[in-house]
Amino acid sequence: MKPISFRDQLTFKNSILGVQFLFVAFGATVLVPLLVGIDPAVALFTAGIGTLLFHLITKGQVPVFLGSSFAFIAPIIEATRLFGWPGTLSGIIAVGIVYGIVSAIIKARGLKFVERLFPSVVVGPVIMIIGLSLATAAVDMAKTNWILAVTTLSIAILVIILGKGMIKLIPIFIAISVAYIVAVIWGKVDFTAIQESAWFSLPAFTTPKFSWQAILYMIPVAIAPIIEHVGDMYAIGGVCDKNFVEKPGLHRTLLGDGIATALAGFFGGVPNTTYSEITGAILLTKITNPFILRIAAITAIVFAFIGKISGFLKTIPQSILGGIMLLLFGMIASIGIKTLIDSKTNLAETRNQVIVSVVLTIGIGGAIIQYGSFSLAGIGLAATVGIILNLVLPKTKVGEA
Repeated sequence: MKPISFRDQLTFKNSILGVQFLFVAFGATVLVPLLVGIDPAVALFTAGIGTLLFHLITKGQVPVFLGSSFAFIAPIIEATRLFGWPGTLSGIIAVGIVYGIVSAIIKARGLKFVERLFPSVVVGPVIMIIGLSLATAAVDMAKTNWILAVTTLSIAILVIILGKGMIKLIPIFIAISVAYIVAVIWGKVDFTAIQESAWFSLPAFTTPKFSWQAILYMIPVAIAPIIEHVGDMYAIGGVCDKNFVEKPGLHRTLLGDGIATALAGFFGGVPNTTYSEITGAILLTKITNPFILRIAAITAIVFAFIGKISGFLKTIPQSILGGIMLLLFGMIASIGIKTLIDSKTNLAETRNQVIVSVVLTIGIGGAIIQYGSFSLAGIGLAATVGIILNLVLPKTKVGEA
């Protein structure tokens, strides 16, 4: 069968659907750069370019949109404080390279090897640390105006619990939008950023600066998103009734994710990830055509060069972002707990108790190993210790008390 040409697929209907899918991912894509303090236009640009590269590497078979990863919010904020933003970008590039290395291992030895190296007893607490490590930052942002923060949080919760259809997929977008309107009516929004923004402008790209410390700090954080990627590929395959893990292959999808993340680092953007919101939207709409996601990617790139959009996003009050963070970071932590439950990790087993306990204490306590200019701390150190403990601690034999 002759493949359908680009011109034939570029219809008005498909264009509208593409914008709709971007709308689903938009709130989450721009929220991460807003929280870590970079230009959201850069994230829109790298999300669009990254998505197109992903589709190229996976032979255009998987209906995926890559957007900003929540898992890296806490590590990026801390790494930026320690090593500066340009140095942190070298760590983000290294994360993308790790994705590529793991994809090569999966192709050579299969998924079982990765699962043995990163079991749920390690991944679960690491995800919990990612969510909980910035709890104080969320509270600090929220308390700049508790009324706006609680309004944002309440709306997001109501949408998650009571929302139907497409509405349920965009709780962050709806909560921020409604809270923003409240802030405007209340006179709590400064429109200076919009007024000073040009209609068309280049995103604020940043050149990376090589930093071994930042690289070593960021690399272990890649564990959780890699496992998340595997789950996402099974999920989107189930929705589309296709086995994307086999074709085009998990090694290709993870490589696409990795190259997109490394490219984001080169441009000054945040790491990318596959969005569960997009999977939900596909499930609801029954639209599985990957071409429509490519239209969403192109639209994101166009939006990145409209300066007024970036200016508008910068006017969102800190308290509104804090209200979202109160929910977001807690939900990330709960995913870590869910990971342990779903895998039926036996926490009555002393070995597992030790691993979870030590990982959580090191990660949340802010432990650091330093030798000269070398340092390993926080989430990265906790993940490394968890992997080592899992490899060296003896496993309880079957039937043994």
